[in-house]
Amino acid sequence: MRKSANRVEKDVRHRRLLLGSVAGCAIVILTGCGDGSPSGDDGPTANGSGAEELTTISVGTLPIASSAELRFGVSEGIFAEHGLDVELVEGQGGAELLPAVQNQSLAIAVGNPMSVLTAAERGLDVKVISGYSWSSASGEDINAVVTRADSGIEEFTDLENRVVTVNALHTLGDLSILESVDQQGGDPSSVRFNEMAFPDMLPQLEEGNVDAVWIPDPFLGMALEDPENVVVGHPNQVAMESMPLTIAFTSSAFAEENPEVIQAFTDALTESTEAAWEDEDALRSSIASSLNMDEAVAQRIRLEPAHTDLPTETLQQVYDLMLKYGMATDPLDVESLYVSDE
Repeated sequence: MRKSANRVEKDVRHRRLLLGSVAGCAIVILTGCGDGSPSGDDGPTANGSGAEELTTISVGTLPIASSAELRFGVSEGIFAEHGLDVELVEGQGGAELLPAVQNQSLAIAVGNPMSVLTAAERGLDVKVISGYSWSSASGEDINAVVTRADSGIEEFTDLENRVVTVNALHTLGDLSILESVDQQGGDPSSVRFNEMAFPDMLPQLEEGNVDAVWIPDPFLGMALEDPENVVVGHPNQVAMESMPLTIAFTSSAFAEENPEVIQAFTDALTESTEAAWEDEDALRSSIASSLNMDEAVAQRIRLEPAHTDLPTETLQQVYDLMLKYGMATDPLDVESLYVSDE
């Protein structure tokens, strides 16, 4: 029977300190980090020999709405049904999650595919377990480029020689925008980007300090409450159909040593995404409670489609775009990163 108690916040509170121990590894990501796990053994193991015992694993995630299905599955006991006691650890991005996965402080993480691809190009030991969240193929997407109504920017080609703000350079934001400008016949090399935290973007746009911003929900919904803000377009949809936004990944070493844990995690994540979307009200309540978000905001934000299909074609497309725009330098067969079924 699934647990209804919300153990997500408890897990996060108790495990946030874990990333502090590996934060220093982030600045030396190219050289990797030391071996070990939170308990000092060789990795997650069963807590006992009884049939009811669970295997404890630490799973990295981001404090954003797209982590909702994972958190839902943990709080509802779905992962426990598959034999896993999942302790969620929050990170702010791949710079924290990747080195923690490398040294097995985290068994698995869910994060930005470009961070994983960059790590693989640089020789780090990463394996893709499954897909997770995706852009919408059509209609309203979970992020968009927004500008002021009087800016003269009506389509992506109008971003030539303009300043566009993203939360971080060389990520899915500027990558998808560059490709959207190119596909619509513009000169992507003329677009200028700067970095800014999402909460700071709208005031800077209103002041005219930037020409356009790339923002996800809930900031997108907040932006469109002002009629002077308008959507230029949804770059994910222009760049490719159903762009992978987050994926689940691990290290080769952990995958080879723990194939049964990888399979159990994938099965549980698949069930969690399906169950969450069958009860959207519960899913949105889970977002509100686990992210300390206002319930009304959680009820109206756009949700990223979630399913665990491997992004075999689109992930290669993402990497090829990274090569195209100088965000990667060496060819990479992305298929080699997938965990083998054998």
